[in-house]
Amino acid sequence: MEDEKDLREALRDTLAACGYTVECCANGPDGLDALCSGGCDLALLDRMLPGMDGLDVLRQARGAGVRTPVLMLTALDAVGDRVAGLDAGADDYLAKPFAAEELLARVRALGRRPAEWEGGTALRRGDVELRVQDRLLTGPAGAHTLSQRECALLELFLRNPGVILPRERILLNVWGPDSDVESGNIDNYIHLVRRRLRLVGSRMELVTRRGAGYRLEADPC
Repeated sequence: MEDEKDLREALRDTLAACGYTVECCANGPDGLDALCSGGCDLALLDRMLPGMDGLDVLRQARGAGVRTPVLMLTALDAVGDRVAGLDAGADDYLAKPFAAEELLARVRALGRRPAEWEGGTALRRGDVELRVQDRLLTGPAGAHTLSQRECALLELFLRNPGVILPRERILLNVWGPDSDVESGNIDNYIHLVRRRLRLVGSRMELVTRRGAGYRLEADPC
């Protein structure tokens, strides 16, 4: 979903050359219809779209239960803009201008899921339950649907309770071995997962161990 014709056609040609079937949309309403149709495996969503802002497209799609992975493309690269996109339900965020190789790496990463994570549909730790296939986090205060990346990150911690996970392992398990991800992306998603845990009323904490990594801990009280 991209309103700039030249970029839209370049993206289409790049993805098609790699074997992807591509459907293009030039405005927000058409993009929302495409997302809600259920026929997309992955969406590239521009932040600034005519007719409906990309954030509004994403919020409405997530509100309608659409779980399609979304990579948001935008010229807005401030931390607040990245957080706003991720908070609205984006699975990843790529600032313009970008290299085709990085775009393709992120598309591949969003399309992957480590084989060792497949199997059980629900994880229970402490006072929360994560239904992985539905990306649904439930706690004492209710339930909340996560983005694909948030779900993958929280799943990693729930499968390793009390274990300090270094940034290198998080990158490998959540983004994949071939992805070229900025270190700041981890911090953004750690922040979002902390917010999700608070939103559902969990007393579990995602704690930073300076110089070592992160650990999921139960509330000591």
